[in-house]
Amino acid sequence: MSAHALAATGTPVKAVYKHLDSLLQGIHDLHKAGFRDFTVLSPIPRHEIEEIMYGQQEPSPVRWFTLTGGILGGSMVFSLASLTHSNWPMIIPGGKPLVSIPPFLVITFEGTILWASMFTLFALLYFCGLPATKLPKETEDPRFSNDCFGIVFERTGAHAEKIAHILQNSGAVEVTGGGTHG
Repeated sequence: MSAHALAATGTPVKAVYKHLDSLLQGIHDLHKAGFRDFTVLSPIPRHEIEEIMYGQQEPSPVRWFTLTGGILGGSMVFSLASLTHSNWPMIIPGGKPLVSIPPFLVITFEGTILWASMFTLFALLYFCGLPATKLPKETEDPRFSNDCFGIVFERTGAHAEKIAHILQNSGAVEVTGGGTHG
C-alpha cells in the first residue's frame, strides 16, 4: 500500500469503556472535535447513545415504501381478481354487477397486507444496511457483547493520535491504535 493511501485510511482506533457515562462523554468530545465517522458498540440498546449520536432525525422513509407496497399490492390483487372474473363471464342472476366489490374485498385486503409487509421488510433491510458484511475487524471484541461499550474508528486519516488522545481523556479503560496501547 502506498504512503498516500495509508495516510488516507490511517490506523484503526478502538476504545473500550466500562461505563455508559464515560462512553457518552467520549462521543460528546469527539463530536465537539468534529469527528463523526465512527461506530459505537453496546451490549444493550440504549436510547442515550442514539440521542447523542443522531439527535433529532427525520422520520424513517420506510413508511413510504409500506404505503407504496400497500397501494400497489391492493390494486394489483383487485385487478387480478376482477379481470379474471371478467375473462370468464357467468350468468349472474338478479341483475347483479359482474365485478362486485364485497367478494373481492377480502382478497384485496390480503394482497394489500402481503405487499405492504414485503416492501417494508426489504426497505428495512436496505436502510439498516443489513446484512452487515463489512464491519471493521476491531468490532469483533467479545467484551462488546458482554459488559463493555466501545467506539471504533475504521478510518482515522492523519488524526489517529488526536482521536486516541480524546478517547483516553474521556474515560476509556483501553485505547488501541493511533500510537497508544492500553
